[in-house]
Amino acid sequence: MKYKFLILTRSDIQKSLLYFYMKALWLVSFRPIGKSKINDFIQSVSVDSINSINFDITFSLTQFDEVNVKEFVEEKKIKKFYNNISKDNLPEGKKYSNKLMLKNALDQYVESDFEYLIFSSADIIVPNNLFEVLSKIKMSNFCAFIYPNTHITNGVIKNNYWPHYGIDLIVLKISKEKAVKFREIIESYEQYDWGIIENFYFAASEVLELTKINLFKNLSVLKFNNDYETFNDDRKFQEKSWKENQKYFVKFLKKNNLSSLYAYGSYYYLLYKIFNFKDLNLNLLLSYLIFYPYYLSKKILDKLK
Repeated sequence: MKYKFLILTRSDIQKSLLYFYMKALWLVSFRPIGKSKINDFIQSVSVDSINSINFDITFSLTQFDEVNVKEFVEEKKIKKFYNNISKDNLPEGKKYSNKLMLKNALDQYVESDFEYLIFSSADIIVPNNLFEVLSKIKMSNFCAFIYPNTHITNGVIKNNYWPHYGIDLIVLKISKEKAVKFREIIESYEQYDWGIIENFYFAASEVLELTKINLFKNLSVLKFNNDYETFNDDRKFQEKSWKENQKYFVKFLKKNNLSSLYAYGSYYYLLYKIFNFKDLNLNLLLSYLIFYPYYLSKKILDKLK
C-alpha cells in the first residue's frame, strides 16, 4: 500500500496559524433589496467576494429600515452582528449614518477579539489575497487601503491608473486600546447620508497615530457604478449631503487639532496625506501625475464658465 504525505512548508504553516487565530470585523451596509436589479447583483457579488476569502470574518451590519436586507443576509449565510436603527431615530429626511454604523462596529470590536476592523462599500469586488498581503505588514497598528479603484463600467474593466474619486476599502489593524480611543473621539462627531467618509477615516487615523499604507501595487479593488437614480441619490443630493457633513467634520477636526484641509482641501489634500514613495509603482505614479493637472485644471475651467 502506498501512502501519500502532504508536505507543508514553513510559509504554509505560518499562513494556517494566521488564519486560525486572527479575526476581522467587516463594517458594511446594504441598500434596499428588490428595488434595483443592478444594485442587487452588485451587492450579491460583493458579499460573495468577501465570503470567498479564507479568513475568519464577521460582518458588522447596521441598517436603517432598508427593505429585504435581513432576508438577503440570511440567504448569504454570513457570520454577522445585525442592528437596525429606525429612520425615525434620525434627523428628519435623513436615510442613514456612517457614524452610527462605525459606533456599533467599535462597540463590537472592543467587546470581542478582532485584529482587523475593515470598512468597505457594498459595490466592490474584494481581492481574494487581501489578508495574505496584510500579514506581510510588520506593524502592530496601521491603516491600509487601496487607491485608486479599478472601475467596471457597462461590464468593461477600465484601466487601473485613472484617478477616480473614492476609496472604498479601508483596513484598520488596531489594538483594543486604540479602538477604545477611536470610540471616544467619535462621540462628538455627526455624519448622515453621503460623503466625507474616507476623509474622516484618514483624519481619525492621524489622531490614532496610524501609519497609512496604500496596497495598490499588490492588490486591486474592482468598483461597480451604482444605480443611484432608483434611490434618488443624484449629484444634487450628494453635493447637498457633502456640504452638510463638511460642517460636522470641521468641528471634529478642530476638536482634535487636525488640519481643516481634510474638509476643505478635497482630494488634493487627501492624496497628499496618503502619499508615500514606498507605495509607488508605475500605475500609481501615473495616477498622481494625471490627477493633479487634470482635475485641478477642470475645476478652474468650471469656475471660469
